[in-house]
Amino acid sequence: MAIVKVENVSKRYLLGEQVVEALRDVTLEVEPGSFLAIAGPSGSGKSTLLNIFGCIDNPSEGKVFVDGQDVSGKTPDELAEVRARTIGFIFQNFNLLPVLSAQENVDYPLLQLRELSKAQRRERVAYYLDMVGLTRYAGHRPNQLSGGQRQRVAIARALATHSKVVLADEPTANLDRETGRGILELMQGINRDAGTTFIFSTHDAHVMDMADRLVHMEDGRIITLETKLAGVESVRHSEAAHPQGPGV
Repeated sequence: MAIVKVENVSKRYLLGEQVVEALRDVTLEVEPGSFLAIAGPSGSGKSTLLNIFGCIDNPSEGKVFVDGQDVSGKTPDELAEVRARTIGFIFQNFNLLPVLSAQENVDYPLLQLRELSKAQRRERVAYYLDMVGLTRYAGHRPNQLSGGQRQRVAIARALATHSKVVLADEPTANLDRETGRGILELMQGINRDAGTTFIFSTHDAHVMDMADRLVHMEDGRIITLETKLAGVESVRHSEAAHPQGPGV
């Protein structure tokens, strides 16, 4: 069963009197344990698709499934519950709370999980900060950390709720090449060892190279879907872009 899935999803925005079609009849399934990258030029719809996967945005048409649940008709409170228990987020600008320390930033989303005691939260925070190599920096605030360290805090925060899927929107965009590579290798290791699903929205060629599946988008549509398994790469083309080819 797919961990996240969209069926015939379209998304339209009203910009003044102009209707913008951000997504056009997109269908995509992401299997558990995937390390998937969504690539495309600015305005291609990749960030919109990521937001719909993350229950941050609702489609204009179509259905969205997260961990087997049809979330299309859920209330904002119900969607918040799905996010809190299933989905972690990593952003290019880190989105850490500047007045909180690293450990407090990681702990913050755990406050929504009322079944956890303070001791259990503390144990989780310590575990995930250790996983990303930041135990000694637990008491530091974001302005006392490097860009790479801040992104590691964001990774720990995304994982601390025991997220099944982590959505990463351009996670290396504000990092230098070497630091970005280290962050990607860390996430790939977590994917391999813990089976956590990672879905990236990216322009970074290195992310695309590391992905086991690569979705190319243009003008709100999936153009190609590449699957890389055991050194063999297959490419499927969408009907929208190539009428004679099979659908994605």
